[in-house]
Amino acid sequence: MLIGIPKEIMYKENRVAALPETIEKFKKLGFDVIVETKAGAGAFTDDEAYRKAGAQIAADAAEVFDRSDIILKVKEPLFNEQFNKHEIDMLKENQRLITFIHPAAPSNHGDVKRLQERNITAFTMDGIPRISRAQRMDPLTSMSAITGYKSIIIAAANFPKFIPMIGTSIGMIKPANILVIGTGVVGLQAIATGKRLGGIVKAVDIRPAAKEEAASVGAKVVDFDPPSELVLGEGGYAKALPEEWLEKERQALAPIVAESDIIILSALVPGEVAQHIITKKMVETMKPGSVIIDVSIDQGGNCEMTDPGKELMHNGVYICGIKNIPGSVPVHSSWLYANNLYYFVENLYKDGTDEFDMDDEIIKGALVTHKGKLYHEGTLKAMGLNEH
Repeated sequence: MLIGIPKEIMYKENRVAALPETIEKFKKLGFDVIVETKAGAGAFTDDEAYRKAGAQIAADAAEVFDRSDIILKVKEPLFNEQFNKHEIDMLKENQRLITFIHPAAPSNHGDVKRLQERNITAFTMDGIPRISRAQRMDPLTSMSAITGYKSIIIAAANFPKFIPMIGTSIGMIKPANILVIGTGVVGLQAIATGKRLGGIVKAVDIRPAAKEEAASVGAKVVDFDPPSELVLGEGGYAKALPEEWLEKERQALAPIVAESDIIILSALVPGEVAQHIITKKMVETMKPGSVIIDVSIDQGGNCEMTDPGKELMHNGVYICGIKNIPGSVPVHSSWLYANNLYYFVENLYKDGTDEFDMDDEIIKGALVTHKGKLYHEGTLKAMGLNEH
């Protein structure tokens, strides 16, 4: 079977779905690989490195889509302006697509239906369950670590003051107050990076275990404790708070938000729209020059004021809704994601045949469409469908 690696076409997406080291691994599994010319340029990997690893180099994306049995990508299919054609329409019947699709998001339902109609077998990398066997395949975790790190770097670059305590001949400059809301993988990395930069870091999460982890990496945990039955969902993830308790959380956070210089927002419930924890009124209590980085924006954002994909100023507060933060760290994010994909494909074809195990928990979680049917549970729920 031939694996195809097209160049990503999303604006400012510099990641690539395979690197020479994973090409070599695919070859050992018995796959051939074709890579679009300059596909790895954003991650500083040239065509010659791919050739040495055993890949064929295609002149353009059309050749990759036309010849391949399996397409590996980073981002969801988009309109390819070079060929005046959507990438879904460049796929062939029965071809297999493995990428981030975010199929439950309403904005992607049209694409999911087209994949279904075109008889494409599509897997979404954000559907991989967080179980021990799947850790090596889980890009949400690996990309979240990058997002948490880079969110603090973006904040520092837009903050008009020092973050650490600085002694000068004039006097002492106080360290910045950093608030991290949501202490999953993103939040924990943000806390650790904020501490390394010398900030005073506070953190809030509604899950007891997440609070302990935040404290273990040096954050002062904000005291807010809703009933446990309201906060813990399947697999230890947070549940969306009822409106009454969401308002209580806002009230508890209001004085802390007002004194914060930098806020990192990463409070998410898997497969659901993010809750607005920071209101416009709360933003307006912050000091001019303060910074909010809303990394939950792919699911709607935790700040009422965030504009998806954009940066804005409100009453002197910088609010960042930049999407695809991992794409701004393309070398390490490509290395992590390419290996996630390799281990997923290895598991997908573990029986050494073209067929895959429909009972495998990992495969079931990631499968979106197959043989004209829609399988992804979160998407079926979002579309109001109860059966395939």
